[in-house]
Amino acid sequence: MHQYVRQFAQWEGKEVTVKGWVANIRDSKTNIFIVFRDGSGFAQCVVSLDTVGETLFELAKSLTQESSLRLSGTVVKDEKQIGGYEMHVSDLEVYQIATEYPITPKDHGVKFLSDNRHLWLRSQRQWAIMRIRNEIIMSIHTYFQDHGFIQMDSPIFTGNAVEGTTDLFETDFFGQPAFLAQSGQLYGEAMAMAQGKIYTFGPTFRAEKSDTPRHLSEFWMIEPEMAFYNNEMNMDLIEDFIRYIVTRVIDSCKLELQALDRDVSKLENVKLAFARVPYEEAIKILRGDVEVDGKNAIKLQETDLEKAKTDLETKAAEIADREKSIASGVSKGERKYHETKILQLRKDIADLEEQIRNIPKWIESAKNFSDGNDFGNSDETVLTRVFDAPVMVYNWPTKIKAFYMKEVEGDPHHVKGVDLLAPDGYGEIIGGSERETDLDILMRKVEEHHLPMESFEWYLDLRRFGSVPHAGFGLGLERMVRWISGIHHLRETIPFPRRYGRLFP
Repeated sequence: MHQYVRQFAQWEGKEVTVKGWVANIRDSKTNIFIVFRDGSGFAQCVVSLDTVGETLFELAKSLTQESSLRLSGTVVKDEKQIGGYEMHVSDLEVYQIATEYPITPKDHGVKFLSDNRHLWLRSQRQWAIMRIRNEIIMSIHTYFQDHGFIQMDSPIFTGNAVEGTTDLFETDFFGQPAFLAQSGQLYGEAMAMAQGKIYTFGPTFRAEKSDTPRHLSEFWMIEPEMAFYNNEMNMDLIEDFIRYIVTRVIDSCKLELQALDRDVSKLENVKLAFARVPYEEAIKILRGDVEVDGKNAIKLQETDLEKAKTDLETKAAEIADREKSIASGVSKGERKYHETKILQLRKDIADLEEQIRNIPKWIESAKNFSDGNDFGNSDETVLTRVFDAPVMVYNWPTKIKAFYMKEVEGDPHHVKGVDLLAPDGYGEIIGGSERETDLDILMRKVEEHHLPMESFEWYLDLRRFGSVPHAGFGLGLERMVRWISGIHHLRETIPFPRRYGRLFP
């Protein structure tokens, strides 16, 4: 029987045994400092020559990054260490001395890390992201189960598209063409007519040839569908649902969020009311024609640009100072400290340089946004800058939304769709709508979207037999993980990402 790093608080002052791997290691003449990981967390474990003796001390010195081992020792409180505790080792056993590990504590390119994703998952950053992902998944199930929903499963093989796009993965299904599902929503509507309130949770696929921070070819969608709901009720549910998830992650994943340097105060803004803005009003805010609580979207971007330029100069100067310190001759420990800081500063500078390149383009795009268009990534970034909490944009132009969205009464040019946009540039994480219930309108929409009517006869039956008002939405799990974790790219939000140009490992 052994214990886990995450339990160290309850074992303070006591002898424990842990089993895991060496995440990092450094030594001096009389002490070896192991950053130990066991899957539950990370902790510093100190091997002292005076405590373990020369034989075990030499064995510990032979350890390499990712060597596997058993450690026994006393848990000691130390607020300066990872998790607030460390272990003073009294005994150790080595399972394997790892060969030279390819991922070292230095900067690696994206391609290299993607090629070594099976190993990259072991890093503290990826460990933290995956545990946050797990907590999000568990909170989703808990929320829906506690609110009277049942989970049901939609098929992965389908005979038709939901969104009417041609960007589908086609396969052969016993001699007839089939597609990997891009959404379970249409099937969710059928299941809601049987169960009242349902949610699906499964993989979905898009064949878009896009390689941006917001695109994956295989991702997980959560799609609730509710009978007897209108879009106002839909938005109420979205707000309560998102607030619950974020609050639970903040409470349960403090160490993980800390490991990612996530500004939790920004996440806590979910406690504020989510703004609900009609599309026509949103584009005025985007262009800078309308202010929100005295905040102008364009002026804020201009301020952000100037701040990025100032921060860039400050960080470049700090790198120069640290490099000067290294050149003057410092201890091995100080040198390592400066090198680690310089590595982070260079990453920060790369992000700032990207902002300095992008913000002028974002401002130009926002100022010239054409009424009736869909928001691009930069438009969402500019728009949400004036809101501290997520914002819901609703009543979208009919021509840019899916065929199944219900028309606004008396205004066929707009539909009762809603997009939830996360702040700080994380963009759309939820898309939903009230569904069209008028059979004639729905049939017309199928034709206007150039969809094969025969493939949707089963869907039209839902309007022929006991049709009721109903609504639903889809949450992209990976987009939610990206926002809560505060990371740049979706490729880090799923264990083995499948995206344009990436099928292995």
